[in-house]
Amino acid sequence: MKPPPFPLILASSSPRRRELLSEILPGFEVVPPDLDEDALTTPDPVQTAQRLARAKALAVRETRPEGFIIAADTVVAIEMDGQDVQLGKPRDEADALRILRVLQGETHTVTTGVALAWPGGFSAFTESSRVTFRAVSDEELKAYIATGEPMDKAGAYGLQGGAKGFLEKIEGSVSCVIGLPMERLREALESIKY
Repeated sequence: MKPPPFPLILASSSPRRRELLSEILPGFEVVPPDLDEDALTTPDPVQTAQRLARAKALAVRETRPEGFIIAADTVVAIEMDGQDVQLGKPRDEADALRILRVLQGETHTVTTGVALAWPGGFSAFTESSRVTFRAVSDEELKAYIATGEPMDKAGAYGLQGGAKGFLEKIEGSVSCVIGLPMERLREALESIKY
C-alpha cells in the first residue's frame, strides 16, 4: 500500500494500534493526544467512539498540522435493562473483575471510531463487532487479571492476549475489537484523494 504523502502520525499510545498499523504503514511517529476522555463520553457508544477519535486527531493536528494523523478510540458496551452500558478501562483489579463478570456468558458490542486528518482534509468512520464470551469462572477471571493485561483496555480485556480463551464467537472484524479496524482503514486510505 502506498503511504500518504505526508509525515505519518499515530495519535495513540496503544501498543496494539501501533502493531496493527505497522502491518500496512511502517515508519510512522507516535504522538499520544492529551485529552479528557470522560468529558467527551456520551450515552451512545458509537457517538462516543466517533467523538473521541475525532478529538484525538484534531488535538494532534494542532501541534502537527503537516502530518497525516490516524486516531482511534474503542468503546465496549453491553445492553442492560434496554440501555447500552459502556465499560471503560478498569480503575483497579476489583473493577476489572466487576467488568469481566458482566461480560462472561454474554454478547457485547465493540465499536472503534477512526479519524484521519491531513493538510486540507479530514475523514472519519466507525466499525462495530459483536463479541460473545463463554461462561468464565471467577478463578479464570482472577488469573487473567493477575497478568495485568486488562488494566489499560476498554472492557478490561485484550482479545489478542489472554482473553482470547474467553471467546465463544465474534461477528465482524477482529482487528476492530483489538483497536483498529484494518480492513476499513485500508479502504479509507486507498480512497483518499490528496
